[in-house]
Amino acid sequence: MKKRAAAVCGAAVVLAGMITSVPAGAGTGSAGAGTGSAGAPRTTRTAKPVWKKCGTSDYPTLQCASLKVPLDHTNPYSERITLALSRVPHTAKTFQGPLLVNPGGPGGSGLTLAGFVASALPKTVAAQYDVIGFDPRGVGASKPALDCEPGYFKPVRPDTVPSTRALEKANLARARSFAEACGKKYAKLLPYLDTVSTVRDMDAIRAALGAKKINYFGYSYGTYLGAVYGKLYPQRVRRLVLDSIVDPTGVWYEDNISQDYAFNDRHLAFLAWVARNDAAYGLGTDPAAVGAKWYAMRAALAKDPAQKTVGASELEDTFIPGGYYNGYWPYLAEAFASYVNDKNSDALVEAYENFGAVDASGDNGYSVYAAVQCRDAPWPRDWRRWRRDNWAVHAKAPFMTWNNAWYNAPCAFWPTDSLRPVDVSNRRLPPTLLFQATDDAATPYEGGVTVHHQLRGSSLVVEEGGGNHGITLSGNTCLDKYLAAYLADGKVPRGDGEADAVCGTLPDPKPLTAKAASSSSRGSTLHELLGHRG
Repeated sequence: MKKRAAAVCGAAVVLAGMITSVPAGAGTGSAGAGTGSAGAPRTTRTAKPVWKKCGTSDYPTLQCASLKVPLDHTNPYSERITLALSRVPHTAKTFQGPLLVNPGGPGGSGLTLAGFVASALPKTVAAQYDVIGFDPRGVGASKPALDCEPGYFKPVRPDTVPSTRALEKANLARARSFAEACGKKYAKLLPYLDTVSTVRDMDAIRAALGAKKINYFGYSYGTYLGAVYGKLYPQRVRRLVLDSIVDPTGVWYEDNISQDYAFNDRHLAFLAWVARNDAAYGLGTDPAAVGAKWYAMRAALAKDPAQKTVGASELEDTFIPGGYYNGYWPYLAEAFASYVNDKNSDALVEAYENFGAVDASGDNGYSVYAAVQCRDAPWPRDWRRWRRDNWAVHAKAPFMTWNNAWYNAPCAFWPTDSLRPVDVSNRRLPPTLLFQATDDAATPYEGGVTVHHQLRGSSLVVEEGGGNHGITLSGNTCLDKYLAAYLADGKVPRGDGEADAVCGTLPDPKPLTAKAASSSSRGSTLHELLGHRG
């Protein structure tokens, strides 16, 4: 729920649309949707994207274009929608084709990620690829872009923990209103906002680029996107890298329940880190006592929101990003200590504005997130199931459980029916490279192991003791060595155990050197580009 990275590219025009027929048995909007097929789709006329300069100071060689695709891929003559694309072109004589990248979500913009990946990889490796970013259908600069209910996360929201009937009714009313708003505004679009439709868009991009095969590098939800592409089009995959891996057997209700336990563990790790750094924060040396102060802060904010902006729900929104990336911990700890020790809410409000607040791009990202997750797979439609399950989880993992439940609750009232999840198990892919941290909260470790077993011939590289989400190209040279070798020449590690290779994790961050340092001054990292919640 952090602010989404802004799209950096405008859209250039293309000469004509892309028309693609689909594999038999893989249609969306039908009972058999998502089952996939090994059959190769037939592709009709395509037009190459017209690339125009859209470089930034960080990524000066970035180019942008657009591509029209059918809204309904089962009907190639249906209404067209527009995908926004970005590219960092190859510069080496040896050209290994397009490398599509995706930051996750669903709902994350991938335009800037192309520039980041091209700059973060070793120059000799990046130079051999056209690194291609894209805004998936409904996202960012793609058209139409969804925004079901602008300002849906505007503070101050009801307390997420429904400790009274009134709070439960208020949160239920919000979730129902969001689903109804999406249905009214986007009735024609919602049946075609799902993972399989996005995968077909990816294949349309491949065809428009004139490539027989693609290379793909996805983070978070982007790993599921890549695995589904591999299921539908195994013959069109050249190399496949999946980092921080979604468990495809739990999409999406069960996966969100699993997140609740894992995020609670990461919050406990944060509290223990604060306790170890008591000299900097003065909140005590006992993690349990520090935790008691955090929950006391939450209770106080539930009664009296800080500067009429940060209530209990917004406090959770602010600290949830710390479960994705421990580089945020020093800023969150500063805000925590300032509120508790100094009775000063300025740092807390600033932290909320930088980590928790949702702007217009966040409204768009959330709208697509809900549309895709609610359509992709069945969700309980009886609220009594949600109430029973989430109270049971909350008893063991109180940090994020109800926040996460309400984040996904529109799916209980979603105006479209749901498809069947894709079985991504695959024996037809080339060697695939997987990366997973053992303590990842957003995509728990078990998901990486599951996909390793499902993708025959895949190799799993584990960051032992790592808790961040999105672990390659983030400073761990051991992990990046395997990534570079694979993209350079297709080499993967082979081991005898559950993991084919194991890397140590990076050290935890240190407290800020200056007490006055603000969260707005932190450096930009990969984690600024990865959408939270999947």
